[in-house]
Amino acid sequence: MTVETPAVPGEEQPVTLFTGQWADLPLEEVARLASSWGYDGLEIACSGDHLDVRRAVEDDAYVQDRRDLLERHGLGVWAISNHLTGQAVCDDPIDFRHQAIVGSRVWGDGDAEGVRQRAAEEMKLSARAARRLGVDVVVGFTGSKIWPYVAQFPPVPAEVMDAGYQDFADRWNPILDVFDAEGVRFAHEVHPSEIAYDYWSSVRTLEAVDHRSAFAFNWDPSHMMWQGIDPVAFITEFADRIVHVDCKDTRLRPTNGRAGVLGSHLPWGDPRRSWDFVSTGRGDVPWEDSFRALRAIGYAGPVSVEWEDAGMDRLKGAAEAVGFVRSMLWELPGSSFDAAFSNQG
Repeated sequence: MTVETPAVPGEEQPVTLFTGQWADLPLEEVARLASSWGYDGLEIACSGDHLDVRRAVEDDAYVQDRRDLLERHGLGVWAISNHLTGQAVCDDPIDFRHQAIVGSRVWGDGDAEGVRQRAAEEMKLSARAARRLGVDVVVGFTGSKIWPYVAQFPPVPAEVMDAGYQDFADRWNPILDVFDAEGVRFAHEVHPSEIAYDYWSSVRTLEAVDHRSAFAFNWDPSHMMWQGIDPVAFITEFADRIVHVDCKDTRLRPTNGRAGVLGSHLPWGDPRRSWDFVSTGRGDVPWEDSFRALRAIGYAGPVSVEWEDAGMDRLKGAAEAVGFVRSMLWELPGSSFDAAFSNQG
């Protein structure tokens, strides 16, 4: 099973499928589908039957079973993801939403601080499980104590925001210690409801953990688009932090001034919304500029398709997206385009 990322930009990069939106299917079936569509591997989510991090840490046979499953389908793994558990590390409040996503082992009796502590331990296990699988990256969320105050009304004192970033640092530094010990990096997905959700909150988040190398970013442009953040500029600004790429697309819609960026409490796919997630290649993400920027900063790791589209069947979307992503991964030139001019006789 392939476990290492290519070392040099311009070499063939693996295109993978994120299994989070497929957790209702057995991993064997997801692997079969991904292989039949031409994917190189999977970004395996720690949900459904896809990956149990505790078993991966404690059971050699379980790790071998995951390896054998992927090998049967000719697939590799370059990253695992534990978004759902990471969400509960810092969130306040902890409520019915978390009970639905974290699993009974983390939820326990539902006591909020107990959930946070168990979630933190599960994230430490995720780093160890990644190393056991030969993987260097765990993609995920952090949660946020201060996200409920994003509108800052009723008024929120600055010290509350300061305390929120300190809470993040206090909870995540011990987790990141384990990541460091295992030689694994945590790739935070910059996303609303997290401690880092846009450019400036990402800057402050890095400051909160003293820019330690274990804390990195998963570049997913879909969440930047509807917030009005330039996803290409984000690549160049955080070039040393981008250790994983998720390709999810967003379509922006003209709304005649009726719908705002916060969604208006309208369901996914409702045409009254000002934006929606769509299958990769069918939205407004500037993919070509983004891939050029990723090449320019030297990113040579996996490119993972994350399928989300309320208006398209996932079997069509995922099968189509792999070809679109590959069309962006053209070979880099072997020399400067103007080198020929210097050879004129």
